[in-house]
Amino acid sequence: MHRGTRTSPGRRKRACPMATLCRPAVSVPEHVITLEETLELARTLHADHPQLPLALRLIENTGVRTRHIVQPIEETLRHPGFEERNKLYEAEAKARVPAVVQRALDDAEMLTTDIDVIIYVSCTGFMMPSLTAWLINAMDFRSDTRQTPIAQLGCAAGGAAINRAHDFCTAYPDANALIVACEFCSLCYQPTDLGVGSLLSNGLFGDGVAAAVVRGRGGTGIRLERNGSYLIPKTEDWIAYDVRATGFHFVLDKRVPATMEPLAPALRNLASEHGWNASDLDFYIVHAGGPRILDDLSRFLDVPPEAFRFSRATLTEYGNIASAVVLDALRRLFEAGGAEPKARGLLAGFGPGITAEMALGRWRHSKERA
Repeated sequence: MHRGTRTSPGRRKRACPMATLCRPAVSVPEHVITLEETLELARTLHADHPQLPLALRLIENTGVRTRHIVQPIEETLRHPGFEERNKLYEAEAKARVPAVVQRALDDAEMLTTDIDVIIYVSCTGFMMPSLTAWLINAMDFRSDTRQTPIAQLGCAAGGAAINRAHDFCTAYPDANALIVACEFCSLCYQPTDLGVGSLLSNGLFGDGVAAAVVRGRGGTGIRLERNGSYLIPKTEDWIAYDVRATGFHFVLDKRVPATMEPLAPALRNLASEHGWNASDLDFYIVHAGGPRILDDLSRFLDVPPEAFRFSRATLTEYGNIASAVVLDALRRLFEAGGAEPKARGLLAGFGPGITAEMALGRWRHSKERA
C-alpha cells in the first residue's frame, strides 16, 4: 500500500483568500560553459579514466547545452580550499542576490517593508548568521522580519520554500513572504572525485539566483491551495554530501534517476486529496534534475512530454541549478503569458532524502476578486 502524503491539520481548513506565488526573478552568472567544452574538459582531465566513455555518454544525455558559473572555468577547476570557496560564496551571494530580490519585489508590487518573512534556501555554501540577516540590513527590510534559512534540502528546497511560505501566509493571511534561492554549484567542484556520479554532476549542475514573493492577498500568479511532502523510505544516502576538509563532496547513487516511479504516486495522492486528477492539470512546474526525471514523470503521471517544457528549458539552458530550478521554470511560464484564470497546476521539487516537496494551486490575476 502506498504511503502517500497525509493532509496536515493546518491544511484541512484553509484561509481565504489564499496566498499567491508571484512572478519569480532569476539571474545566472556571466561565465558560460557549453556542452562541447564540458566534454572536452572531461576528455582532457580524465583521459585515463576507465569509465570515461560512460561518463561522456551520461553527460551528453543530460540535455544540458549551456551552464552559467560564477568564475571562469580556469578558476573553477582550481581548488584553493574550502575556506576560500566559502568566502567566495558569501561575496558572490551579497553581490548578486539584492538585484534579484528587488526585481521580485517590483514584479509583485511589494516593498521591502511589506515582507514579513524571508525564506532563504541554499546548499552550496554556508553563512552564520544567514544571508537573511544581511539582506534585512542591506535592503532595509523591517527589523521584525522573520528569518527562515533552509540549508540541507538540496534541490528539493525550492519546493520546500514555496510550501513554507504558503504555510506562513495561511497562518497569517495578511502576511507576505519572500523566497530566495542562491546556488553556486560550481563552488562544490572537487577535482579529486572521480566516481561516475561525480563526473556526471560536473556536467549537469549550474549556478543561479532566484527570488519570488508569496502575497497573502492579491497578486498575479499561482494561488496556492494545498501542499505536501513525501520521503521514499531508506534512500537518505542516495543523494548526499560527504563533508570533508576540502568542502562538500557530492554523492549521487545510480538509482536516483529511477525515483519518479515511487514518487509519482505521492503526486497523484496529493492531487486526489484535493479532488484533482494529477494526469489532467493545466500546467506542471517541476524540478528538472535530469531528462529521465521528466521523461518518467510524463510516463507515470500519464501526461504529454510537452507538459514539462518549462522545466526542460531550464535544464537545457542553465543545467540543474538546484533549488532555483522550480522558480526558473515558473518564470518561464510567466514569460509565456501565464495560464488561463483558474487553471489548475502542480509544482514539485525533488532532492535528498529522497524527498518530494509538492504544491497545488490555481492561476489567478490580480484583478480577480478573492
